[in-house]
Amino acid sequence: MRSDPSDNGGLFVGRRPGTAPIRFRALPQRGSDARQRIDRHLANLLFAAMVVGSVLCWGPIPLACLWASAQVNYLLGSVSFAVLIALVLLFVLLFGMLMILRRLDDAWILVRRAAGYDQRSGALGRIFGATAAICAAAFSFWFVVIHGPGSSAAPGNKP
Repeated sequence: MRSDPSDNGGLFVGRRPGTAPIRFRALPQRGSDARQRIDRHLANLLFAAMVVGSVLCWGPIPLACLWASAQVNYLLGSVSFAVLIALVLLFVLLFGMLMILRRLDDAWILVRRAAGYDQRSGALGRIFGATAAICAAAFSFWFVVIHGPGSSAAPGNKP
């Protein structure tokens, strides 16, 4: 009698449909060396596309939404409507980019497996976290060092 919850999908009456462990009949055939080399290059291209898309989420997309809201404010003279447009546009563009990044990550896993790597998980979480840290550091450097709030006592910083 199988009563271990991890063995029967968490239920003591039997396994839920679709929760059985995956068992493959045989290992898939490997492609030729040239095909695996092409798949490696395609995986690198997909990885670079995920990095670019992730960087877009931290700078150009929010700036584009701010620009669009400024244009709406200029044309209609309504700050409230401009803020609403900015928020809706930001929501649509960011979640749209995340949907695209998720599909690229799934494709990256498949292409890496086709290239001969035992790839079981994606890289999107690591890419998104790394780009967030790098963009935050770059913004902090710009804000503190380049733009600099500055001191009013320092020469050349007159109010």
